[in-house]
Amino acid sequence: MSNKQPIGFFDSGVGGTSVWKEVVQLLPHENTIYLADSIHAPYGRKPKDKITQLCIKNTEYLLSRGCKLIAIPCNTATTNSIAYLRNHYDVPFIGIEPAIKPAALNSTTGKIGILATQGTLTSELFNRTQRAFTKDVNTIEIVGTGIVELIESGKKDSEEMRELLIEITEPFMISGIDYLVLGCSHYPYIKDMLQDLMPSRVRIIDSGAAVARQTFHVLKEFNLLNQQEQMGSHELFSNQDPKVLEELTSKVENRKVSFLDF
Repeated sequence: MSNKQPIGFFDSGVGGTSVWKEVVQLLPHENTIYLADSIHAPYGRKPKDKITQLCIKNTEYLLSRGCKLIAIPCNTATTNSIAYLRNHYDVPFIGIEPAIKPAALNSTTGKIGILATQGTLTSELFNRTQRAFTKDVNTIEIVGTGIVELIESGKKDSEEMRELLIEITEPFMISGIDYLVLGCSHYPYIKDMLQDLMPSRVRIIDSGAAVARQTFHVLKEFNLLNQQEQMGSHELFSNQDPKVLEELTSKVENRKVSFLDF
């Protein structure tokens, strides 16, 4: 396998670009291919077998393009399907999980909030992680119903989003949390709005930077780091109108955004 082969990414839409940007920033010489499966977003309300079928389809396309490693910024896809993918494909996979551990370890109030999709909150992997790190911490779990759809529609900064978040975050407001964990790759795009709504004591954290660091370590472990001197090139695809994908990635150089029927 050539070190110049791309890193593959797939997500249930455009949200995973929040993680993709972290990887591109940390590893600027790597080439990437990103799949936004927006037509099936959100994954969070789908049954596990359907999620796995979508993950298989996405994986096989990325492998057909020669990807040397596949990163899955989608929490729901990771928690429900990454074990299957690792058992069936001979390529390293990088997953993502909500940053429960640092929130639980650093909380001073003993109360943390988790904002995620239904598919993530009900997954076996999520619940195993939660049990491991929150024995002495109360967790307030909220399903972010409607958030992904608004982001996919290009309405991340809209008044409609703000009104939705006011309603969704009310249990966090009254519970006394001091950490809010974002458990969906779409949610970093509303981090500023959430911070504006939450009390100043609340620290909001996501897993994007951790995924980027893990990607670096795995590439290094398998001797797959791209040693080219030029900056990496990036192909991003959406199976819906790629306008939102184009807007969210507009500041990244050497990237091409296209429609792909997959």
